[in-house]
Amino acid sequence: MSRIIIEPGRIERQYWRDLWHYRELFYVLAWRDLSVRYKQTAIGIIWAVLQPLLTTIIFTVLFGRIAKMPADGVPYTLLVMAGTLPWQFFSASLTGSSQSLVSNANLISKVYFPRLIIPAGAVITALVDMLITFCLMFILMAWFQFLPTWRFALLPPLVVMAFLAALGPGLLLTALNVKFRDFRYIIPFLIQIGTFVSPVGFPSSVVPPSWRFFYYLNPMAGVIDGFRWALLDGKGGAAFPTFALSLAVIVLFAILGVWYFRKTEKTFADVI
Repeated sequence: MSRIIIEPGRIERQYWRDLWHYRELFYVLAWRDLSVRYKQTAIGIIWAVLQPLLTTIIFTVLFGRIAKMPADGVPYTLLVMAGTLPWQFFSASLTGSSQSLVSNANLISKVYFPRLIIPAGAVITALVDMLITFCLMFILMAWFQFLPTWRFALLPPLVVMAFLAALGPGLLLTALNVKFRDFRYIIPFLIQIGTFVSPVGFPSSVVPPSWRFFYYLNPMAGVIDGFRWALLDGKGGAAFPTFALSLAVIVLFAILGVWYFRKTEKTFADVI
């Protein structure tokens, strides 16, 4: 006969072990979110490709044709598409994870599991969308006869970097959104501003050197430059000292997000 031992602090000590134990819940929640997102839509999962495609076209016309921004030696469409990939992932992750706890209020109030699984599952859902969008990037690279080089092999660590860049702020915002519902209105505004202050539609080379320290405090500036460096043969990317600054900010936000989420996690079921 099995025994259940109840003692103070047991859940706290086994939290990260429980996170691994409930790992299948990651896949279940991610698959559910993907199914719901494209259910009863006329073109289904093509929406995952259509949005970055339209963004790329608009930014190419605005920044490439009208504003005459430099392209650092690559077709401007590829420059924008390489920036749109991580940015769309980041914005979808932030939107999905920030609302994830509120959307799963019934699940949180009924059964125990590490709550971190829910916002992390939303980020995984956005990651699947980004992997689908990579097909569009490869089609455009073939169209412009731009073949990837050895730098492409370093793309997986950059995807992990993008994942952490989205997860840290996502955990912070979803915990804040449980207590302060104002954040549901603040987050779309932040994403809208971030689209234009991040190098989505322009190369980082246009930023004056005197401003680059503050510019790379934006973690997505380093992520986008990293993607361009890996996909576009080192062109359109950043110098590694400034890239390291964005990486440090990402790690800081990841630690802060996990810390604040864990600190407030016990109150979610009561407040939500």
